[in-house]
Amino acid sequence: MEALAHHSGATVRTIRAYQDRGLLPKPERRGRANVYRDTHLERLHQIAGLLDRGYTLASIKELLDAWDTGRGLGGVLGLVAEVTGPWSDEEAGRITRAELGDRFGGTQEDDAVEEAVKLGVLVRVPGAPEEFLVPSPQELAVAAELHAAGVPLLAITGHLRELRTRVEHIAGRFLDFTTEYVFRQYLDHPPTEEEAAEAASLVRRLRPLAQQAIDVELARAMRTMATRHLRRHLDAEVVDAGAADAGAVETADAAGAAAVEEAVPADAPDHSLPRPGSVRLPDRTFRAVEALVGPENVAAFVAAAVEREVQARTMDALVIEPGAGQTAG
Repeated sequence: MEALAHHSGATVRTIRAYQDRGLLPKPERRGRANVYRDTHLERLHQIAGLLDRGYTLASIKELLDAWDTGRGLGGVLGLVAEVTGPWSDEEAGRITRAELGDRFGGTQEDDAVEEAVKLGVLVRVPGAPEEFLVPSPQELAVAAELHAAGVPLLAITGHLRELRTRVEHIAGRFLDFTTEYVFRQYLDHPPTEEEAAEAASLVRRLRPLAQQAIDVELARAMRTMATRHLRRHLDAEVVDAGAADAGAVETADAAGAAAVEEAVPADAPDHSLPRPGSVRLPDRTFRAVEALVGPENVAAFVAAAVEREVQARTMDALVIEPGAGQTAG
C-alpha cells in the first residue's frame, strides 16, 4: 500500500477510505502480503481525475460500477472533457509588467493590476513576479482600447466585475433551459456509453448557440440604447434623420401632433387615409415599424413613441440649469 501511495500521489489513509467505500478493488493476497497491480494505480488516477472535475465520491462510485459492469467510462469521460474543456478557440498569452505599462499608455497603477489579478484577467506566474499569464488576450485588448479612449483603469475593472455577474446569470439560465429540455434524459441515471456519447455530441452542437444568441441580442440592444443616448444628448430630429437614412425605424415627431389615433403609409389608398386628427407617416417609416412590431401594433407603437418624446421634452423643460432661475434664500 505504501508503494501504491507513492506512485499514485494519494495517501495511505485515502487508499484505505477508497477501499472501504468500494471505489478501489481489494488487493490480491499473497501469503502475508497484499499485492496491488497497475489496475489499482489506474483506478486511483481515474478517481483523482473525476474529483478534479467536480464529481462527488458517490457519483464516482456509480460511474466506476458502470465501468466494472462493462458499460465503460470512455463516453462519460468524453462528455466531461467536452463540457470542462475550453469554450473558446482563443489562446492564452503572456505579458511583462513593463509591457503592460506600455500597453496602457505608460501608467503604473498597482490597484488596477491587483483588481485584474483578482478577476483573472491577469494571472501571476510563479517565480516570475514581473510576468503575467493572460488567459484572454482579447479581453485585455478591449481594456486597453477603453483606457486609450479615456476610461480609468479602475472603472474598467469595476465594469468587468458587473458584466461578469450579468453574463454568469445568462449562462446559468441557458444551462437551466437546455438541461430541462435537452439533457434531463441523461441525468436521472448513470449514462450508458451510447448516452454519454450522444450527450457529448449535443454539447458540441449547442455550445455555439449561446454565443450566437448573445451576439445578436447585444447588437440589437446596443443599437436601441445608443439611439436613445444620442436622442438624449443631441437634437432628436437630426438623430432621427440619420437613422432613417440608414434604414432604421423612425418615430413620429411630437412637435407635429398632440396624439396619434391611427398610423398609415403616406401612399395608402383613399379608403384607408387617416381620419381627421391623425398623422400621416412616410411610407418608409410605416413599413419599418410594421416589420418591427407587426401591422396590428403600428398605431400603438407610434403613439407610445410620441408620448415618450413629449414626456422627455417636458422633463427637459423642467430642469433648471445650474445658476439659472435661482434666487438667494
